[in-house]
Amino acid sequence: MYDAVKDIPTSEPRPDRRCNHDMGLSRRQLLTRGGIVGASTAAAAGGYLAGRQIAQDDAGAEQPDGARPEPEGPLFALDPDYVNLTTFVLASHPRPVRAAIERHRRALDKDAALYLRSSEVSLEAASRRAVAGYLGTKPELVALTDSTTMGLALVYARLRLGPGEEVVTTEHDFFATHESLRLRERLDGVAVRRIRLYDEPESASADEIVAAVSRALRPSTRCLALTWVHSSSGVKLPLREIADAVAAANRGRRERERILLCVDGVHGFGVEDESPVDVGVDVFASGCHKWLFGPRGTGFIWAAPHAWARLAPTIPSFDPRVYVAWVERRQPADAPPGALMTPGGFHSFEHRWALPEAIELHTELGGRAEVARRTRALATALKDGLTETAAVRLKTPRDESLSAGLVCCEIAGADPGEVVDQLRKRHRVVASVTPYRTRYVRLGPSVANTAGDVDTALEAIARVRS
Repeated sequence: MYDAVKDIPTSEPRPDRRCNHDMGLSRRQLLTRGGIVGASTAAAAGGYLAGRQIAQDDAGAEQPDGARPEPEGPLFALDPDYVNLTTFVLASHPRPVRAAIERHRRALDKDAALYLRSSEVSLEAASRRAVAGYLGTKPELVALTDSTTMGLALVYARLRLGPGEEVVTTEHDFFATHESLRLRERLDGVAVRRIRLYDEPESASADEIVAAVSRALRPSTRCLALTWVHSSSGVKLPLREIADAVAAANRGRRERERILLCVDGVHGFGVEDESPVDVGVDVFASGCHKWLFGPRGTGFIWAAPHAWARLAPTIPSFDPRVYVAWVERRQPADAPPGALMTPGGFHSFEHRWALPEAIELHTELGGRAEVARRTRALATALKDGLTETAAVRLKTPRDESLSAGLVCCEIAGADPGEVVDQLRKRHRVVASVTPYRTRYVRLGPSVANTAGDVDTALEAIARVRS
């Protein structure tokens, strides 16, 4: 069972080190008896979550005709025979998300035309409001997408850039950023330049990173394309300090010449307390199906108003204002940017419309600050244990200001893929390999895990044979 909030992490071995899903706890039991909604968390949530809302949820809210709530069961449906530290790859749907998906699926299966006509506009708006509320921004500034990759591609494909203007990115970014920019470069010759922010991730510093950014910005730079948390190493960039460096470079520039700070935020969104809206980021794209434990196939783009003005849609939007404008043969001048940038067509609607339940669950867990605190506590315990394990070299910074939930390491003389196979087959611990040229063993403890899970993983890693 989860420890009480104040008790994580612990160095004491657990009599039962399995995840909460082993215990068959219901959502009500997990939130109340499991200590997630304790005195401090209930206070943070205004006392609302531990009482009325949970009771209403378990009693079953008003459902679409023919839909039934999911029976009581574990919050996560993870295999109880394994300690899974890879939910950041593609999240296990928590119980309220599973139930919401099933409600919408049943209604669509029963009469898709009726359900779309009666509910599509309101449900789409509810998902956009939920994301905006979590970020602390306005719904009209949020576009809904299917993934981080889709969001980045939409941004970089249509960012307004002129001859001689450039995009600066880094050697540390993921395929989705690099490939989106390569395709743009091939399309119209936009210059793309890569820089290195640090030599070794474990010894990276905020000063080193910000200095590298400052040196790279030129009069011709129009976009700085970065990743908040590097999935290659677990390094978390100091976004606020980088935004300050960009602001300094922008002084005296005309609006059209200002550098936009565009961020792939997928391994920070849902795990960090900071919102990109508050730290000076201009454009932020993320999926919701990793640390947020949102429905698979969901994501979003947020941009500040001045940044939306420099972006253009690629895929036609099905927003009613856009569609009616097409019928009436006029321009959709009254549609907000988030709606215009949201790709139209038929999506996995039951997943997109279950986004509010994922965000509500994070609120019930104490909100961004409490989720971040719990995740950092587990990640810190894991990093501390790896540092003390013979033959293991930690690659993620131990400093919490430069790391989030991802933890990467290498084991002397051992291939990362073979290590991951050993952990799964011999020790029932699920880890992953970083999908880059330089490969590390990668783990990501989250709110689906316990301190006991971290202990189990550390014991297993200590027994890996090279």
